[in-house]
Amino acid sequence: MRAQLVLVPEPQDVYASFAREIADEIKRAAHEDRDLKLILPIGPVAQYPLLAAICNAERISFQHVYISLMDEYLDWQGRPLSITHPLSFKAAFISFINLLDAELRPNESQWVVPDPFDIDRIENFFSKHGGVDVCYGGVGVHGHIAFNEPPMSRYGELSMEEFTASRTRVVQLAPETFVINALRSAGGRFHDFPTLAVTIGMDLILSSKKVRLYCDGGTRQNEVIYQFVRGTQTVKYPITLLQEHPDTILLADEISAAKVLNAD
Repeated sequence: MRAQLVLVPEPQDVYASFAREIADEIKRAAHEDRDLKLILPIGPVAQYPLLAAICNAERISFQHVYISLMDEYLDWQGRPLSITHPLSFKAAFISFINLLDAELRPNESQWVVPDPFDIDRIENFFSKHGGVDVCYGGVGVHGHIAFNEPPMSRYGELSMEEFTASRTRVVQLAPETFVINALRSAGGRFHDFPTLAVTIGMDLILSSKKVRLYCDGGTRQNEVIYQFVRGTQTVKYPITLLQEHPDTILLADEISAAKVLNAD
């Protein structure tokens, strides 16, 4: 089954759909009396206040949910950002947890963040809990999921087989990603913006039972959504490696998907 593209009119519809999807997935797992194992992104983030509001209103508990974040920025020495740093993904996730009513929150043993000094932490976490049920994420300008950017350099390229088998690792941000993220997250403050990150690999994403991706980036995502729908599988656009995944849906607003719409 080929992966699907679903369109909504506006970015706010993307966030509302994202929040509702996570809430409903948690409710289904609770109804079926099973644990739920998720990968969650910090970017996009506008869905999280909406999700907290839904969970508080509908009394949806995270007590049976196990979560890994996709990635985390590192400082110039390869160390995770301080929890007090404004760009810390861990801090952003804690802020979301604190929006939940106390009795609905996951405890600290139920969620993890990739760690460059415990590089197998995420794979071991999901191995212990039985694999990933749903991987949620955004899509980068190169079509990357997490920080799995196209693995190209003057020293050669990885094969598709090598790239799809990639595990959690430390990466240097591509120049385009660095510029876009600094513009979006730091108002164009470049001189101290992180250039390194630790990210889950494509192997964990592709092995997830479901993959749900959300695009709200406007014109900067036109090409990658087009490649997802019309392109061939290539490491130059990592999102294309999900085309044949058995249960992948990419949901985007109409501006982000404009190239696909105009091609029809």
